[in-house]
Amino acid sequence: MNVKFLAPARQEFKEAIQYYETQRAGLGQEFSQAVQATINRIVAFPSGWSLLGNNIRRCQTHHFPYGVIYVIEEEEIIIIAVAHLHRKPDYWSNRI
Repeated sequence: MNVKFLAPARQEFKEAIQYYETQRAGLGQEFSQAVQATINRIVAFPSGWSLLGNNIRRCQTHHFPYGVIYVIEEEEIIIIAVAHLHRKPDYWSNRI
């Protein structure tokens, strides 16, 4: 199954990596790996996580307070947001 990031999702992912790297050397890489592992779980079990509505789902990362918000469209998973779970809920809802 193909995975596609919306541009705002890719940008916030990059910004979060940069933020964590400023907190501790190597932490940005750990965050990136955690998000990639989350995406791998989504690819393996696309329908396995919480429905937020309208075919939108969220899979939480391990060890970081982030969730990958996505939709399933035929043979593609579209990442809508890499969202910090303790900030503005649903800020990404206008992206779809």
